Amino acid sequence: MRSDNSHLIVVGSGIAGLYGALLAAESGMRVTLMTKGELAQSNTHRAQGGICAVLGPDDAAPGDTVEAHIADTLKAGAGQCDPAAVRILCSEAASDITALERFGVTFDQDPASGKRALGLEGAHSAARILHAGGDATGAVIADGLIAAVRSAARLGLITVMEHCFVTELLTAPTESDDAGTPARAVIAGAAYRDAGDERRTLLADAVLLASGGAGQLFEFTTNPAVATGDGVALAWRAGAIVGDMEYFQFHPTALALGGNFLISEAVRGAGAVLRDAKGDRFMPRYHPEGDLAPRDVVSRSIAAHLATTADAEDSACVYLDATGVEESHGAGYLARRFPTIDAATSALGFDWTREWLPVTPAAHYWMGGVATDLLGRTSVPGLYAAGEVACTGVHGANRLASNSLLEGLVFSRRAVTAFADAAAFAEGAASGGSGDWPALEIEPRPLSGVAQSQPTMERNTDSGQAESRQAQSRHSLRQLMSHHAGVGRDAAGLQRAAEALAEPFLEPDFFGDPNYDAGPVAQESSLPSCRQDAEDENLRLVASLLVHAALARENSVGAHFREDFPQGPVAQDAKAVRESNFWINPNVLNQSVTHLATAQNQRESETV
Repeated sequence: MRSDNSHLIVVGSGIAGLYGALLAAESGMRVTLMTKGELAQSNTHRAQGGICAVLGPDDAAPGDTVEAHIADTLKAGAGQCDPAAVRILCSEAASDITALERFGVTFDQDPASGKRALGLEGAHSAARILHAGGDATGAVIADGLIAAVRSAARLGLITVMEHCFVTELLTAPTESDDAGTPARAVIAGAAYRDAGDERRTLLADAVLLASGGAGQLFEFTTNPAVATGDGVALAWRAGAIVGDMEYFQFHPTALALGGNFLISEAVRGAGAVLRDAKGDRFMPRYHPEGDLAPRDVVSRSIAAHLATTADAEDSACVYLDATGVEESHGAGYLARRFPTIDAATSALGFDWTREWLPVTPAAHYWMGGVATDLLGRTSVPGLYAAGEVACTGVHGANRLASNSLLEGLVFSRRAVTAFADAAAFAEGAASGGSGDWPALEIEPRPLSGVAQSQPTMERNTDSGQAESRQAQSRHSLRQLMSHHAGVGRDAAGLQRAAEALAEPFLEPDFFGDPNYDAGPVAQESSLPSCRQDAEDENLRLVASLLVHAALARENSVGAHFREDFPQGPVAQDAKAVRESNFWINPNVLNQSVTHLATAQNQRESETV
């Protein structure tokens, strides 16, 4: 690795961003970690179930192997995974778990053996889920990494910039070489609004996008308010290829009230079951694995079952029954094993040791994103992506439970290593060339008809009217996507969504439904109105990408279910073949979005 003080901007503070920033600092480069909220505001911090890994022979569950983890991941991905990416994920997992522990993360131990405790989750063939703090795995991991980042910041190794909203990726044009190769734009830094809402730019040699997903596209989501698809929108506007945009996973068991608090899959792994309003345990009739079927299957089964019991009392949700878990393990087990869930449900007035919890499917994880190779490199030189914002192909059409935190670790580490080792690229970028940056071995399709506007981040003068319309627009968008691009889809609904998204604003009559719920008109966040306007632009853009991709995939596979095309992809030799669709913004093909001069004309103090 080199230590030439190359500058890497990391956007996002989930597991991929925090871990990547720490590894980059250790390699000797300058690192700036930017996040639009506080460091702890991420999907990682909310993750309950755990992180999966097949450990060494002495620590793994009896009979478990890396090959079994690979097989489970490929099966959950419905044949749409990239097998090479899956092999990397599973075979390199153990070393990154060790690295997490080096950064201060401590996993729960089995009291009998003293080894790391291992849990079982849906679609896993063996217990391989490491957890921490019972059901607070994400918070424990994030807090440990945040503490390490803060320590590195005090030593001057990482610059942490919280409450900084990245609005644009800066690119510099390159000249064609002697062979006539077309010019390529390379990353030159980022434009952003700082904590004081002032315009700033920051020059850098590369950017690692680790900005998470876009759960705020939907009415019910387990994601935090910051999950507005910003990274995908940034990359799209910069000309990066995106892929698998139609694959959005819905977690089947979020509380059907309040903030859709997630009830971890590990609860069903411990023995909890789903019941309908009549008390019937319905999942075994939909899938042989019953309550532990893959997430997309459970979510669709819930939707299908509710549709057949529409006249039943309280048919808007189903129920998670964990009372038997408490009975079989003894009093106090649920509180000990799942303290976060126990506290949250208790605060809402539930005693889940005695009563069932109302649950509903909620938007949880986007398998699609910015297309990368196996080293985290995108189609734009100098731009890397890792974690939920990226499309590595590792999840295929449906993510296996507890593979998300692992993906953030493995591929952010590979991206940082690739940047640190790429001396030839560094020399090329320094002289305004694209170096030896490889082309992704995929053929993207230009996608027109998608919102292309840059977030203006301008302050609204008529704030009262603007805020009312702004909140209405966000609420309307979420209802639009939930109605037409959620668990079940069809051409008519997707086309209606595409037409609505092409309009200047989302108004309450877009569904043609007299019973449409206009929803709240107050602002939905504490962000400055101009920043939420930018989020809304990003949400509209990524919603368009998802809807267009869902229209293009006229079959059903994994988390993508077309009611008008329920059959799966055509298989070859009795095996599913990956059929990913990749897309590129035709407006920025072969041209630079923002010239380096734009950045150089900004304030001197903006280069950290």
